[in-house]
Amino acid sequence: MRPAGSRTAGQYLRQRLRGDRRTLIRVLVWTGVESLPAFAAGHAVALAVDRGFLAGAPLVGVGWLALLAAVSAVGAFGARGALLSTAAVVEPLRDALVTRTVEATLRHALTGGRMEQDRSGVARLTRQVEIVREAAGSLLAVVCRFAFSFVGVCVGTLTLEPTAALLVFAPVAVGVGCYLVSLRGVVRAEMRSTLATESLAHEAWRLAAGLRDITAYGLEESALLRFDDVAKENARAEIALARLTALRTLALGMGGWVPLVLVLLWARWGAQGMSAGTVLGVLTYLAQNLRPAVQTLVQGVGTTGIRLFVTLGRLLDDLGPRPDGAGPAPTPAVPTSASSTRAGNGAAGVEVVLESVSFSYPGGANDILSGIDLRVASGEHLAVVGPSGIGKSTLASLVAGTHGPTRGRVLLDGVDLTSLTPARQGALRAYLPQEAYVFTGTLRENLGYLADGPADDRRMDRAVTEFGLADLVSTTGGYDGLVDPGALSAGQRQLIALARAYLSPARLIVLDEATCHMDPVTESRAEEAMRERPGTLVVIAHRMSSARTADRVMVLDGGAPRIGSHHRMLAESDLYRDLVGLWSAKSAAP
Repeated sequence: MRPAGSRTAGQYLRQRLRGDRRTLIRVLVWTGVESLPAFAAGHAVALAVDRGFLAGAPLVGVGWLALLAAVSAVGAFGARGALLSTAAVVEPLRDALVTRTVEATLRHALTGGRMEQDRSGVARLTRQVEIVREAAGSLLAVVCRFAFSFVGVCVGTLTLEPTAALLVFAPVAVGVGCYLVSLRGVVRAEMRSTLATESLAHEAWRLAAGLRDITAYGLEESALLRFDDVAKENARAEIALARLTALRTLALGMGGWVPLVLVLLWARWGAQGMSAGTVLGVLTYLAQNLRPAVQTLVQGVGTTGIRLFVTLGRLLDDLGPRPDGAGPAPTPAVPTSASSTRAGNGAAGVEVVLESVSFSYPGGANDILSGIDLRVASGEHLAVVGPSGIGKSTLASLVAGTHGPTRGRVLLDGVDLTSLTPARQGALRAYLPQEAYVFTGTLRENLGYLADGPADDRRMDRAVTEFGLADLVSTTGGYDGLVDPGALSAGQRQLIALARAYLSPARLIVLDEATCHMDPVTESRAEEAMRERPGTLVVIAHRMSSARTADRVMVLDGGAPRIGSHHRMLAESDLYRDLVGLWSAKSAAP
C-alpha cells in the first residue's frame, strides 16, 4: 500500500503544477536550450577528429570545437533561464505552504491548541517548508535535465551511429526503470524511518520529562525496556532503508557504466568501418552527458525526491485539510440577553461556567488546575487572587479560550467554548495579558482595533477620559497621530489596551494582571472604568485593592478554591487574610 503522506504530496504537487502550466512550459523550453550541448557534443567531437585532426586539417577541428563552445555558451544562457523559471514554479509553492502553515497554526492556537503544536508550527516554517522548497526545485531541475539529456544522447547517437543507440538505450531503460519501480518501497521505508525517528525523539522527551516520577516509583527498568523497544524499531527501520537504498548503486551501474562498456566492446569487436571520431563521439555522449545525467537522476530522485515526498506528506498530514472555498462551520448560537444595550460600546454580560475543569501542560507531572467548578453570573465582577505560580493566569486563559481544558468544560451562556469559532470567541470576550499588545499605527487604529465598526471621536473621547489618556493623545498629535510602541512605557501600553477593550463589543472582559505596570492611582482609575462598563469582568488581581471592589473573590491556594465576598474571604481564608495584611502593610509603608 502506498503511504498516505506520499499520495497526498503527489496529489498536491500535481495540482500546483497543473495550475501553473505556462511557467512549467518555460522551464521545459529553457531546459531544452540548456541541453543543446548534450546533443551537439558527440557530433562536434566526431567531426573535429575525422574531418579535422585526423584529416590533417587542424583548423577545421578547432572550428568544430569552437562551435561546440559556442553551443555550450548558449546552453549556459539556457541554464540561467531554467533556474529562474524553476524559481517561478517553486517560490509560489513555498508561499502557499507558508500561508497554509500559518493559517493552521493560528487556527490551532485560537481553538485551544497546546504548546508542543506551537513549537511544531515554528519547525514547519523554519525547516520543513524550506526542505520542500529546495527539494522541489532540485527535483524539477534534475528530472527535466535528465529527460532532455537522455533524448539528446539517444538522438545524437542514433544519427551518429544507429547501431550504438541500442547499446545505449537498453541498459539505461532497464536500470532506471527498475530503480523507479523500487521507489515505492523506498518511500515506504523512508516514511517508516521518519516515523521511527520521531517516535524515538518523543519517547526520549517523555523519559526525560517524567524522570522524577520514574525514579520516585522505581520504574527505571520498565521505562528503559520501553525506550529500548522504540530504539530497536528505529534501528530496524534504518537498516531496511539502507538495504533498499543499495539499489541506487545497481541502477547507477546499469544505466551509467554498462552502456560505456558495451560501446567499447562493440567498437573493438563488433563495429565494421566505424571511424575513430565516431567512437570518440559516442563515448563523449556517454561519458560527458549520459552517465552524469543518470547519476544525478538516481541520486536526485533517491535522495531529494524521497525527501520531498516524505516531508511534504508529513507536512500536509499535520496541517490537515484547508477550508478553502468552504464557509465557516456552523457555530452554536450564543444567547444574547434581551436587555443587551450598549453603553459606551459595552454589552450586557455573559454567564461563565466551569464544570470540573482540569488543566495540565503536555509532559507535566501534575495538573496545574484540578476539578475547578465555577459560575460567574452575567454582569458579575470576579477577582482571582493567590500566590504566584498557583494557576491564576492558567485560569484566565481557560476562561478566555486561549487554552482548552484537559478535562471538563468551559461554558459561555451554556455553550461549550471549544465549539465556538475563533471569530465568535473574539466577538464575545476580550483577553488582556500582562504584556499589552500595541502595534505601529495611528492611535485611532490602536484604540478602535476591537471596536464593532469605526469608533467615532465621541466614543474615543469618553474612553480617553475614563483611562486618563489625554496627555498621550496630545503627545501623539491626536487620534490620527502615529504610535510607536517602543516609545511608550509599559503602563501606557496597558492603558491603550484597556481602552481598546472598553470600546469593544465584548460581553466578557478577562484581565490577567493587565494593570501590573501602573501605579496604584492609575490602576484604581482604570479598574473603576472597567467595572462601570456593562458586561462580565474577571480580574486576575495584581493588587488586593482589585479584590476589595469585586462582587466576589476567588482564592486559589492549591486546594479546593474558595469563593465569596471580600468580607467572607477575610473570615474564612487564612491565605486571603495574609495577602490582604501583607498588601496593607506595603501600602502603609512610607
